[in-house]
Amino acid sequence: MSTYYNPADLAKFGNITEWQAEMGNKFFSYYGEVFKEGALSEREKALIALAVAHAVQCPYCIDAYTTDSLQKGADEAQMMEAVHVAAAIKGGAVLVHGVQMMNKAKELSM
Repeated sequence: MSTYYNPADLAKFGNITEWQAEMGNKFFSYYGEVFKEGALSEREKALIALAVAHAVQCPYCIDAYTTDSLQKGADEAQMMEAVHVAAAIKGGAVLVHGVQMMNKAKELSM
């Protein structure tokens, strides 16, 4: 089955430095620092990244952080729970904007 996203392109991510080495290298330096053990464990950061990957709907990120989460010791239940957290936040973000709609509708009906 063919998709718009080519899974092989994930392995080419490092190539983004080809056309703008300075900014690409700065990004990868920052990226590497972000995912180091700190106040959060590497496993926790991988699960957060997995949830965010779903929220922003990045197939490359979903593949990468599914692998990373498993490698860092997360299990399938933890990973699915992280996905549900992302779904709840994204759904809540849509619904809370309903307040804006309600405010505008009330303003226009007055």
